[in-house]
Amino acid sequence: MVVVGFGSNLGDRDTAIRASAGRVAEFLTSFQLSPLIETAPVGEGLENDPPYLNAVGVGESALSPRELFVQLRAIEAAAGRTRSHQGAPRTLDLDLILVGDQIIDEADLKVPHPRFRERRFVLEPLAALEPDLRDPVTRLTIRELLNHLSAR
Repeated sequence: MVVVGFGSNLGDRDTAIRASAGRVAEFLTSFQLSPLIETAPVGEGLENDPPYLNAVGVGESALSPRELFVQLRAIEAAAGRTRSHQGAPRTLDLDLILVGDQIIDEADLKVPHPRFRERRFVLEPLAALEPDLRDPVTRLTIRELLNHLSAR
C-alpha cells in the first residue's frame, strides 16, 4: 500500500487537494482520499501562517518509490508549488509517507516519511482509512501510533 499526504494553505485549498488527488489516482489503483481536515501550521515561526487543509490518500502501485516521488513533485510543480524556504506556505504539498514495507534513506527521499509518526494531520486521516496498517520501522499500527501521539 502506498500512502500520500496532501496539504495546502494557499489559494483554493480544497480544489488544490481534490485536483491533485485526481492526478494521483491516475497512478495509484484503488485510490481512496480521506476526509479533509483543517490544521494549524506545525513548526517554529509558522504560527501566523494560514491554516492548512490536509488529507491522506491510499492506493496500490507498481511504481518504485523514486518514480512515485518524481510523479508527486511534478504534480506539486504543476500546482505552482515553490520551495522558497522550509515551512513556507504552499499551494500544494504532497508527501510520500509509506510504500508498503519499504525503508529508504537517501538524501532526497526518505520512506517512511521521517516525521509522519508525530503528525496528527497525517495519522488521523490515515487512521480513518487504514487503522491497522503497520509502520515498517516501529511495527506499530496507525491506530497505535495515533494513540501514542494522543497520550503525549
